Amino acid sequence: MILSVGYRVNSKRGTQFRIWANRVLKEYLIKGYALNEKKLFEREKELRALKTGIQLLERSILNQARGLDQAQSLARIIADFSQGLSILDDYDNQRLDATGRTEKEAASISYEECKEVIGQITDEFNSALFGHEKDESFHSSIGQIYQSFSGKDLYPSLEEKAAVLLYLIVKNHSFVDGNKRIAAAIFLYFLDKNGMLYREDRTTLIDGNTLASLTLMIAESNPKEMETVKRIIMSILNRSR
Repeated sequence: MILSVGYRVNSKRGTQFRIWANRVLKEYLIKGYALNEKKLFEREKELRALKTGIQLLERSILNQARGLDQAQSLARIIADFSQGLSILDDYDNQRLDATGRTEKEAASISYEECKEVIGQITDEFNSALFGHEKDESFHSSIGQIYQSFSGKDLYPSLEEKAAVLLYLIVKNHSFVDGNKRIAAAIFLYFLDKNGMLYREDRTTLIDGNTLASLTLMIAESNPKEMETVKRIIMSILNRSR
C-alpha cells in the first residue's frame, strides 16, 4: 500500500520517496538483503575487541602463567568471553561492557593510605626492594582515576575507576619490585572502600585466581590494547555482582 501510494503522489516529496524506494529495491534484488551498515560496522568493531581480548589472555597463558592452576584460571576467563564471538541475533547481549554499572561518587583513596596498605603487605614478601618507588607515577596513578572535565568524571563508574587504577599501577612500573602484587592489593582496597569487594552473601566479588590472571594479562598487554583490557575488567566486575 505504501509503495502504491508513494508512486502515485505527484510532488517533490513523492519523487524523493520513489528515488529512495528504487535504490532499496535494487539492493534487495542484487544482494538479496539490505545491510544496516552502521550496525554491522559496530558489530565488527566489537568482534575485533573480543578477539583482541582473547588473544591477550592466550598470550598470558603462554608467557606468564606459572602453574597449572593459574593457566586453568586464564583458560576459564577465555571460555567466558569467547561466548560472544558468534555474530548472531543475541550478539548484542554478549558483548564486552563499555561502561560500569555503579555510577556514584567514589570514596576517595589517598596516596598516604595506599602507602600504608603497601607497608602492611611488605613483610609477606622476602624482598628488601619491595614497594620502593622509582618515580612519582604511583601518586599520579591514584590521582588520575578521580580526574574530571567540565564538571564530569572522566571515569564515571566505580568499575571503570577500579579497572583504570589496576591497569595504571601495573603498567607504570612505579616500583623497583612488586608492581603486580601492589596493584592487586590497591585494587582490592579501592573495591573494599567503595563497598564493592563483597557480595551480599559475603563472598568476594573477584577471586584470587581471577585477580592474578588479570594482573598478568595487563602486564602482557600492549599500550594500544588498554581499552580492551579495561573493558574485560569492567565486564568481570559487572557480571560478578
